Amino acid sequence: MDERSKVMRKILGCVRRAINDYNMLSDGDHVAVGLSGGKDSLVLLTALAMLKRFSPTPFKLSAIRVDMGFKNASAEEAEALKSYCEELGVDYYVEKTDIAEIIFDVRKETNPCSLCSKMRRGALNTKCNEIGANKLALGHNADDVTETFLLSFIYEGRLSTFQPTAYMSRTNMTLIRPLIYCPEGDIKGATARLNLPLLHNPCPMDHTSQREYMKSLCSHITKDIPFAKDRMFSAITHPERYNLFPKKATENEDID
Repeated sequence: MDERSKVMRKILGCVRRAINDYNMLSDGDHVAVGLSGGKDSLVLLTALAMLKRFSPTPFKLSAIRVDMGFKNASAEEAEALKSYCEELGVDYYVEKTDIAEIIFDVRKETNPCSLCSKMRRGALNTKCNEIGANKLALGHNADDVTETFLLSFIYEGRLSTFQPTAYMSRTNMTLIRPLIYCPEGDIKGATARLNLPLLHNPCPMDHTSQREYMKSLCSHITKDIPFAKDRMFSAITHPERYNLFPKKATENEDID
């Protein structure tokens, strides 16, 4: 077993379990990984490239990076990312956009993250349709599941998080999230041990968003309650454990 296989063994197990649990792959799928250049998307791409070699379900794999148009983005890091995709034998595409200019210069958004996410997703969908991909794989991990739940709970008053798979009828695209069982700590460890070519985020809002606050909050909670994140994730992913208020009974309705 080579070093990459050793490092990725646990993550591959999590990815295979997620794919099997939620039927993420079918014969002949063309899967495009939304490759931001961050640790999650790089580990996801690495895992799927390895899985592709022995998966009983044959699929095609590509990578798409959305160029946001930041003038201070590193050309050297972007080139290293392209070289890594070539090493994995994965077709690599770049979708150039002016998202950064629209959000920060034209609209001057003070809370840009939601709009940015929608625009990046739109750019990914456009490129997926152009190259014939029918599945878009995103790098959300187990920590993201609980952090998104807390965001919805605290800021929106909803008990909600993203789904492992989601079909988007307008674009005829299916989102899949194969890393949902992978803790962020394992992903960080694999990134460092494999020396993956990270593309650092030049966005001025990086590490200042509500999501970053949720990450900090979860970290603070787990200092006092080490198993807290595991319990929250388990509560979200096991519907039989839900015990919420029912809807209000209407007049004369039998509530026994």
